[in-house]
Amino acid sequence: MITAELSVAIAFVIFVVLVAWKGTKKITAGLDQRAEAIRKQLDETQNLREEAQAALASYQRQQRDALIEADEIVAQAKVDAERLKTQAEEVLTVTLKRREEQAVERIAQAEATALKDVRDQAIELAIGVATKLIEDKMTKKVQNDLVKDASNDLIKKFHH
Repeated sequence: MITAELSVAIAFVIFVVLVAWKGTKKITAGLDQRAEAIRKQLDETQNLREEAQAALASYQRQQRDALIEADEIVAQAKVDAERLKTQAEEVLTVTLKRREEQAVERIAQAEATALKDVRDQAIELAIGVATKLIEDKMTKKVQNDLVKDASNDLIKKFHH
């Protein structure tokens, strides 16, 4: 016999079974959707993390490359500076040597000019002294004797 309590209990069990059967699909579907959404967020987060790590690695590589390039630039600048220093020293040495040679030439020219001036003055002085001596010592008799000797020398030269 089915009593009211038994029929309520059976109805309750049927209700619970129906709710569980119908509700489980919706709850499971809702949980599955929620799990899928969380999985998508986790995948997206993982992708973003990987992208961030890749970007960080790329920036670190770029930084290393930039440091290497900066070191190479500094090294090349040192080489260039040393080369320019050497060239400047060579140019300075050549310039100083040329100026020294020019100075020696000028000194030699000045010495030659001074010697010529001294010789010219000595010659002028000697001519002046000789002229003065000739004027003082030359008498009419000496002049006549000189003319006579010169004429005789010429005659002898023509006869030979």
